[in-house]
Amino acid sequence: MAVGRSERPRSSTEKLNPLNFAETTMTPNPEQNAAEQAQLLEIRQQIDAIDEQIQQLIGQRAACAHRVAEIKTQGGKVEAVFYRPEREAQVLRAVKARNTSLLPDEEMAKLFREIMSTCLALEQPISVAYLGPEGSYSHASVIKQFGTSAHPVAVSSIEAVFHAVEQGDVHYGIVPVENSSEGEVKTTQDSLLKTSLLVSGELELAVEHCLLSHAASSEQVTQVLAHTQALGQCREWLKNHLPWARLQEVSSNAAAAILAQSDPTVAAIASEQAADLYQLPILAHHIADSKANRTRFWVLGREAVPPSGEDKTALVLSIKNQSGALLEVLQAFARRGINMTRIISRPSKSKNWDYLFFIDVLGHQQDKNLQAALQEVTVLAAYCKILGSFPISPL
Repeated sequence: MAVGRSERPRSSTEKLNPLNFAETTMTPNPEQNAAEQAQLLEIRQQIDAIDEQIQQLIGQRAACAHRVAEIKTQGGKVEAVFYRPEREAQVLRAVKARNTSLLPDEEMAKLFREIMSTCLALEQPISVAYLGPEGSYSHASVIKQFGTSAHPVAVSSIEAVFHAVEQGDVHYGIVPVENSSEGEVKTTQDSLLKTSLLVSGELELAVEHCLLSHAASSEQVTQVLAHTQALGQCREWLKNHLPWARLQEVSSNAAAAILAQSDPTVAAIASEQAADLYQLPILAHHIADSKANRTRFWVLGREAVPPSGEDKTALVLSIKNQSGALLEVLQAFARRGINMTRIISRPSKSKNWDYLFFIDVLGHQQDKNLQAALQEVTVLAAYCKILGSFPISPL
């Protein structure tokens, strides 16, 4: 009888295959294990010593923050400004510039973001209004910009964010400005035209939409709820995967998640954070039509922000009804070598066939070069409003 492959006798000189666990006998090496344990113990002791140093230094930083608060409030001052966007941006840029560790620059900056957030709370807990409820992308933008020690305050609309800051109910507000696939947020634009608030900062947030529902499968979904921007960002996906479902706009994606909790035929477009928060299963991940879907947010405040060294200035204007008027405005920046990073036009609601231009340029309005350009633009334009100068986000 022929000998099967598994029964083939092995030559006494044949080497064992070290990759074949079945043919290899693993013999523990007590000396090697002891040496390994000794090395691990030494490293862990080093980590403990480093942790102690880190804790002491964070404590010293917190003590400095407390002293800052005492100085700012001495003499009974109650309107002291504690949050300094330009100072924070400078600190985070320095963190990234000197980082030589194995941690990526962004991760190192996030760690310091949290340390700064905690220390700032010792001076004054910062309250920030956002389009709620909890679990919305606006809520996530508050955490990214101000850290987890800030106090997010959910409101029902973008207009309510402006109102809360204007009335002094909160220190700051965060509103969406534009999305990489759906464009500008018109409600924010309309409110910027009417408000006395200034843009104090900006940030970008990656938007990763999911389909959330208690439905056993997407076939059982008859209605999809989301903010109008999210519905637009997922238009093709919904057409291809849920063509039978009725699409319904709601105030925010988090509000959609809340409504989907009680009806298994309803699905919400929202984030993984919202899925965890509201205990909703995720039927589908990454449903946005663009895989590089991002939303830009602006921070709203009542005080002007001093220069940080790397800044942007935002303005809105309308041009005079004459030939070459827009070109003259643009040349006021071009002649001075000022880089324009964004220009968006939209119809003015006050006059037919009249347009407003929302423009972002690099530089701070206190910079002499940009200051001269803005003075010229004010003369050339029919209407011009500086929305604010603010640090370019290091995060």
